[in-house]
Amino acid sequence: MDPCYPPDSRHDDRDHNDDDNDVTSWVSVCPKGLWRVQQKRTGDRGQQGGQQTSSPSGDDPTCNYSPRLGSLCLVRVCLKANMDEADTVLSENGHEEPDQSLFKVTDAKPTAFPRCQDSVLQVPLGDWITLRQGEGQCDIIEACMEGMRAGEKCEILISPVENGPDDENKPVCATVELKAFSPGKESWEMSPGEKWEWVKSHKDKGGERFRSGDLWGAADSYSRALKLLITLYGHIREAEKRGQLQEVKQQRDTDSEDKRQCRPSVNEFKTTKAELHSNLSLCQLKLNQPERARASAAKATQLEPGGAKAWYRLGQACQMVNELEEAKQAYKKLLELQPESSAAMKALKNIANKERETNTQLGLRLSKMFS
Repeated sequence: MDPCYPPDSRHDDRDHNDDDNDVTSWVSVCPKGLWRVQQKRTGDRGQQGGQQTSSPSGDDPTCNYSPRLGSLCLVRVCLKANMDEADTVLSENGHEEPDQSLFKVTDAKPTAFPRCQDSVLQVPLGDWITLRQGEGQCDIIEACMEGMRAGEKCEILISPVENGPDDENKPVCATVELKAFSPGKESWEMSPGEKWEWVKSHKDKGGERFRSGDLWGAADSYSRALKLLITLYGHIREAEKRGQLQEVKQQRDTDSEDKRQCRPSVNEFKTTKAELHSNLSLCQLKLNQPERARASAAKATQLEPGGAKAWYRLGQACQMVNELEEAKQAYKKLLELQPESSAAMKALKNIANKERETNTQLGLRLSKMFS
């Protein structure tokens, strides 16, 4: 599910085709907007060149399945010259085979590269790279790898959900090959501390992407964080029952060299969730999605009534959808929190001017009707 439909990072209600092509489709997010992705598996699962691919995790048999959250994935993406081209691009590009020993060491790191604003695929093309599943570096490729096994290839056709000016967004056809991957975890297998670390990481990354102008990427990061927060609700509910409103527990993380991790307190949980909804609302406003921005901002104000930014964004969203009375109430609430807010006073003045203009026009129409 994409950032337009929080809290998921993209649509999970994928369309499946049970014929021999094994085609799966979904809507994904990238800096240029929303794109429909169609994925077709090629060849036998878990095999490459007729040979069974070895387990990338050593003795862990679970990695014979698909990457999970946190898995380091050795992957290669290549564009196809045209959509009718035979599936030979992976064997003809001349790149060296990767060293799978990368996945047997604990200090392996994802390949560093920036998310560019003018590309659908956010990965270097034609080269073997390492992605960490769940980080959202490229939503499309991560979604493909969720159902792939080591040594498997697939083809993807990416088409814009809505064409841009002059039909600038053209369909893209590419091949994806997953060579190997390290162990990961499903969200239900993770400790509350591990989930909380992911939440904070997505929140920080969302801020970085927003500052760089990557609005779609920022919204995606905030959505991923919100999705994981949902899985922490049980821990928060138990903490509330025990009356531990301010307690921050420490626990040992046996999967990360016994590193100490903090679980969120109830207040931290609510504050972070409110901030994420507020930040997501700002992204949606800038992406011209006022209805969704209104819903996100409303959730933020419910969670954190003292959040001035959320009230301002709620007022902006209501104003954009011409819900002027609701907008006025939001701006007035902001003035209660920040009496000197020039932004709120200016917004209220603009609404008053618009209401006077509307009343004047209505009066003129009525006078003509009865003259």
